[in-house]
Amino acid sequence: MTRFRYLSFLTDYGLDDGFVAACHGVAARIAPNAAVIDVTHLVPAGDVRRGAVVLAQTVPYLPPAVHVAVVDPGVGTARRGVAVAAGESVFVGPDNGLLSWAVTAVGGAARAFSLTNSKLWLSQVTPTFHGRDIFMPVAAHLAADAELAAAGEEIDVGALVTLPVPERLVRDGVAEGEVLTVDRFGNVQLTITAADVAEIGAKPGGTVFVHCGHHQLTLPYREMFGAVATGATKWCQSRWRTGALSTTKHKVSCRVTILR
Repeated sequence: MTRFRYLSFLTDYGLDDGFVAACHGVAARIAPNAAVIDVTHLVPAGDVRRGAVVLAQTVPYLPPAVHVAVVDPGVGTARRGVAVAAGESVFVGPDNGLLSWAVTAVGGAARAFSLTNSKLWLSQVTPTFHGRDIFMPVAAHLAADAELAAAGEEIDVGALVTLPVPERLVRDGVAEGEVLTVDRFGNVQLTITAADVAEIGAKPGGTVFVHCGHHQLTLPYREMFGAVATGATKWCQSRWRTGALSTTKHKVSCRVTILR
């Protein structure tokens, strides 16, 4: 019996080595009927926040699955591995906050288990490759036929490590937020949403005033990237329905304030 038809897989392993293929192979041996959906393996090494953003943005568009995520600078230390039931899915990975925003995005954690049942691991575990030796085998067993409780000791969902909730605030004609991430196209994705910008009275076709640290920008507000010249900075809605500064000229890593 296959409990889940899909596994999803996100890591910072890159594509230059055989790390991802080894994990795929482990999944195929244990759960040959479960298809693997690769989210990305190009998260910057050790960047837990970036991995958390990408996972949370992507998971709502995926089918019910066992979602495996590994961005794990603490691999081999006392940090625990966990399996978390949320929505119609299960999330497997290190308990370092990586899973937290995605779990919230699908409705919050219902149950959580520490991965203490070594019978679901590979027979030999390398201290530096828990993705292959612990996380993927456990996930594959859960996808194939194992009950969630088989993963190990149940833990209080309130004890799971979570990343700070990204901040945003709208008041007095001003929308304030923070940078979530910068995608490969140079779009600076913000916590400020298109709805927030509409609430302060800004409309597509108009202009917004952006404060970031000591920098102040007056930007065209457009609904699509191609509405202004290539290379020009503009404000638009990102592919994930957050606000974005679309730019190839400015590096942004601060709190951002938008004024009409």
